[in-house]
Amino acid sequence: MKQRIFRAHEARFPLAVLLAVLVGGIGLASQAKAADLSGNATLTTDYVWRGSTQTQGDPAAQAGFRIAGASGFYAAAWGSNVKFAPANAAHVELDFTGGWTGALSDDWSADLNVTRYQYPATAVDLNWTELNGTLTYKGNYWASVGWSNAALGYDAAGTYTLVGAKFPVNDAFRLEASLGHYVLDDAVVAEGGYTHGQLSAIWTLRAPFELRVSAHATDANAKRVFGNDVAGRRVEAALQASF
Repeated sequence: MKQRIFRAHEARFPLAVLLAVLVGGIGLASQAKAADLSGNATLTTDYVWRGSTQTQGDPAAQAGFRIAGASGFYAAAWGSNVKFAPANAAHVELDFTGGWTGALSDDWSADLNVTRYQYPATAVDLNWTELNGTLTYKGNYWASVGWSNAALGYDAAGTYTLVGAKFPVNDAFRLEASLGHYVLDDAVVAEGGYTHGQLSAIWTLRAPFELRVSAHATDANAKRVFGNDVAGRRVEAALQASF
């Protein structure tokens, strides 16, 4: 998902909006006295996104970086190998994000951003843009909404909602759980959308490494949309290094 089994149409969300946010975020971050550059690299047994595999169950290598300023504005880039339906000829995904994050009060924080999903050198146009917002409570509970007028690269709208929670066990181990639902216009899929859940166990190893084991499950609608080999139940393990 972004795992497409249908022919995608041109994503018409104005790319200029994303470019303006990215340029503005980078400019503000670079001018800020406390500009921060961070990044991560991940090796995973399966790239799973919103419940469905992006690599047909094969491993993936991923990396990204982010620059943020004291103002809260930030810009980020991230990439991974992918393996979609053969007709799409997609092998690489590049995500570009610009936005703002910051505290709203002692307990609440927010993240507002625009993300552009790019798939270079594909047989069809799979690129699309999404607006996202996340509210977090005490760092352990969050709710997110994502919207696009060209969801998954089609000329139709889609709204993605997610709620999640983090349960620290000790300084080195925690559990995370989330439940998401994707409302897709009937022009994208006749089923109208699907639901998925995720449960993860995360171990913080010697810095900067973290090991994550996640179990994913989707409802029957996801299987009808993407097929049994892409949706359904699966387990993946990932080793991440942050810097």
